[in-house]
Amino acid sequence: MLNSLLESSDAPILLARVLLMTLFLITGWQKLTNFPGTVAYMKTTGAPAPELSAVIAIVVEFFFGIALVLGAFTRPLALLFCLFTLGTAFLGHRYWKLEGAERHANMLNFYKNLSITGGLLLLAVTGPGKYALTGLSGSA
Repeated sequence: MLNSLLESSDAPILLARVLLMTLFLITGWQKLTNFPGTVAYMKTTGAPAPELSAVIAIVVEFFFGIALVLGAFTRPLALLFCLFTLGTAFLGHRYWKLEGAERHANMLNFYKNLSITGGLLLLAVTGPGKYALTGLSGSA
């Protein structure tokens, strides 16, 4: 049964796209609907050009996240998300500079980002599967 499910991998790839983007869509929407708070947070992380960093985060997390769920430009967007997710790990979750509970929470988020990067890299390799916007799959 497992072999037959995995032989037709299009449904699991669609599910993977949705699951990988869930967190990004939620946080992207929060950033979009609270732009001043997002800019203030970017300032606390030391992000360069906090306003521009906030816009980039919103575009990538929310709008590119929707594109990946739909299967549009999957391979290049998955690679872009790899870079974005690694960047946010090193910029926003510098656990090695923290102590106590804050260190532990940021360590978990840092390694969560690394794990998500692994899933995104796999998505870049596999492509969008059959359930994707026609002509915009990024599978070339």
